[in-house]
Amino acid sequence: MSKPKIVVRETIRLPQGFRAAGVAAGLKKSGRPDLALFVSDLPAAIAGVFTTNQVQSATVKLDRRRLAGGVGRAIVVNSGNANACNGPAGLRDADRMTALTAELLNLSKRQVFVCSTGRIGLPMPMEIIEPGIRQAVAALSPRGGRDAATAIMTTDTRIKHATVTLPVDGRTVTLTGCAKGSGMIEPKMATMLAFLMTDARVYRPALQASLAAAADDSFNRISVDGDRSTNDTVLMLANGAAANATLQPGHPDWPAWVAAVRQLTLNLAIKMARDGEGATKLVTVRVRGARNDAEADLAARAVANSLLVKTSWVGDYPNWGRIMDALGYSAAKVAEERVDIGYDDLPAARGGVWAGTPLARLKRIQRRKAFTLNINLHLGAGAAVVYTCDCTEAYVRINYGE
Repeated sequence: MSKPKIVVRETIRLPQGFRAAGVAAGLKKSGRPDLALFVSDLPAAIAGVFTTNQVQSATVKLDRRRLAGGVGRAIVVNSGNANACNGPAGLRDADRMTALTAELLNLSKRQVFVCSTGRIGLPMPMEIIEPGIRQAVAALSPRGGRDAATAIMTTDTRIKHATVTLPVDGRTVTLTGCAKGSGMIEPKMATMLAFLMTDARVYRPALQASLAAAADDSFNRISVDGDRSTNDTVLMLANGAAANATLQPGHPDWPAWVAAVRQLTLNLAIKMARDGEGATKLVTVRVRGARNDAEADLAARAVANSLLVKTSWVGDYPNWGRIMDALGYSAAKVAEERVDIGYDDLPAARGGVWAGTPLARLKRIQRRKAFTLNINLHLGAGAAVVYTCDCTEAYVRINYGE
């Protein structure tokens, strides 16, 4: 069965039965949109994956509990404040955000989810957020996806969204997603938020399984700076407005659904890596030949997170020696004399030593806005991939303080 085609749109076309809004509540000094709302007009099955950081925002704690109910109707999101490390007050504020949203939409607050992103440790300015929620409810529209995708951004330089359409039972099903994430990014997961919406009818446990599997191949495959956030959340709503037979394993279109979710999440994840804070290059690190997949993953992450490696990518000198160093200190088994390293299709090192490729040819590859490091450890069949970026002076300027 052919894979569904990813259609990336400048303006998000929300699936049937969804509305969204993004407004400038006043949380950001810049005056940019900072509060988003996504609403399903029908009860929707909900799935979610969250940060594995031991320190978690109030919103993550609340959403984890509510996910057990299995039904979602709305997601309210603020940027500019993480609502993390705020103690009991943070939980009360997160709950209040859902309660007010539910009241205005005539819903149960247990079917309203909440996400926050921004500075950690600052009290939530509810005197700004509550009027913002009222403003967002009034602005809800089937054409409000772009505004909502804009409002969830923090240090992002561009909107991140994508749409997949696929046939299910002869009907066209739409799966749309938007995400934010630019810094404090390294799985599992990142200082990232992602919201996926579909008009397909999907069995809730199967929805959770397809999202979790897709996240492992996408959101958990990116790294900007090796820092794991307190707020990472991915939520997926499936409201069944397309009226297809319920998707689950055994349905003839289930494989296509799984592929569609994976393609959408991977599309969003790569956009986050490409838009890393201060980044100028997207770098794909592929490791094969490890003793197993777990060790391949360890080796790939050591390279992707090395500041020595990442800063070398900023220039045009392909310093493969730093890559060898990172592989060597990783927790993966490495035999120096077996390691091959290539930049795209050009070998830089074979058997742990220079491959003889003219430096000028390797430099041309590293000057590109996107390239791949192909690493073969020649010890087994293990393989892994991580999507990352270079680290420039701009990253420091963005993160030095307030």
